[in-house]
Amino acid sequence: MPKLTKAEAILDCRCPRCRNGKVFTHPAYNLRKFDNMYEDCPVCGLHYEVEVGLFYGAMYISYGLSVGIVLLVGLVLYNLAGDPPTWVYITTVASIILLLTPLLFRYARILMLHFFSGISYDPSYNKA
Repeated sequence: MPKLTKAEAILDCRCPRCRNGKVFTHPAYNLRKFDNMYEDCPVCGLHYEVEVGLFYGAMYISYGLSVGIVLLVGLVLYNLAGDPPTWVYITTVASIILLLTPLLFRYARILMLHFFSGISYDPSYNKA
């Protein structure tokens, strides 16, 4: 596998150390198992939860992403739909957040791993 950039590894939900191993065991659209993660990287053996409670911080990232989506949807509705009634805002935002929940969960954890876990890329683990 060719060397992935950090952005490609984040988008593809790959290990922050080797950028090859997958972090999640199932695809995001498998709604029963979208949250299942490998405990260790299948390629380099990195234990993903490098400290107890690491992924509690991912809740803050998920919250920030959700707030951004709420603001964006609100602005789009206001400008394109001519300031519809409140129930339209609530229904639209709730539906979009609910549909994006698997992705928000995953990318919050991936961003936590790549930016706040203290794990650095190590090219010696790249099995290219």
